Amino acid sequence: MLRWGILSTAKIGVEHVIPAILNADNAVITTIASRDKSKANRLAERFAIPHTFGSYDDLLASDLVDAIYIPLPTAHHVEWSIKAANAGKHVLCEKPISLKAPQIADIIQARDKNNVLVSEAFMITYHPQWHKVRDLIQNGDIGKLSHVQAAFTYFNKDTNNMRNIPELGGGALPDIGVYPTVATRFATGLEPVAVSARVKYDKDFGTDAFASCRANFGHFEMSMYVATQLAHRQEISFHGDKGWIEVSAPFNAGLYDADKVTLHNANHSEKQEFRFPGVNQYKLQIEAFSRAALTKSPADEAQVFTLESSQKNQRLIDAIYAAGESGLWEKI
Repeated sequence: MLRWGILSTAKIGVEHVIPAILNADNAVITTIASRDKSKANRLAERFAIPHTFGSYDDLLASDLVDAIYIPLPTAHHVEWSIKAANAGKHVLCEKPISLKAPQIADIIQARDKNNVLVSEAFMITYHPQWHKVRDLIQNGDIGKLSHVQAAFTYFNKDTNNMRNIPELGGGALPDIGVYPTVATRFATGLEPVAVSARVKYDKDFGTDAFASCRANFGHFEMSMYVATQLAHRQEISFHGDKGWIEVSAPFNAGLYDADKVTLHNANHSEKQEFRFPGVNQYKLQIEAFSRAALTKSPADEAQVFTLESSQKNQRLIDAIYAAGESGLWEKI
């Protein structure tokens, strides 16, 4: 069993990742830390976590912990990922792990120096619906892929929410723009070479509240828009000359809609549905990470989202910002 420590009492941890660890076959939570120790104590009682700390550094120094889960505000991800790695702990950090691609090189250096596993928490890459999409594309079920179209939006104008605070790493692209980009890269196995974009900023918050982009992947194009002040929507489709693939709930599977992938033929006369009921992508993520950390086998480590892939994804996000500012196509 991999022994986990939770760095903060953030909502995503409480709602998704802590329950996932508790339900995983190869993981256990031994500690939780908060700078307000009373919060840590309350969650420890709720989830039967045996130990609490009122300091993040004290948790990292604990010999009761093998791996750290980091759901802190985005602006603190790089700092604490490096600190945790330097403490000899494996690290699963919420996305985005960094706000700039070059910073991820520092995390890679800490990972390699301390021989630990460090991964950005892209839970969608562990969901079997995305493995099915990848297989359908690779097997030629839609023919030659020409276009990927994606949207991810929600409405949030809470002034106290970290997604609306620039200093904490708020904005549409860091929070949700990373999902269509990762999904496209994961499903196709290809990387973009250039991007054009339009980015709109909220005049009160100063965060990017809307972004749309076109990314050139060579033989196909990906278009997407993301927003923090539009009605809730998420979808993605992969369009080829022999058919197209539709993913019903690409990012919040089982919450937004059913876990379902639909393969349509060219003239819409036939379709195949692939359903994945009862899947918890957070649990699969924890089990894959824990297995890799425990075995240290190359085969198990290959199933975990890598920092090298994180760096490539962040380069695309960085280029979207640059293209939004320049109004030109930006190379990646």
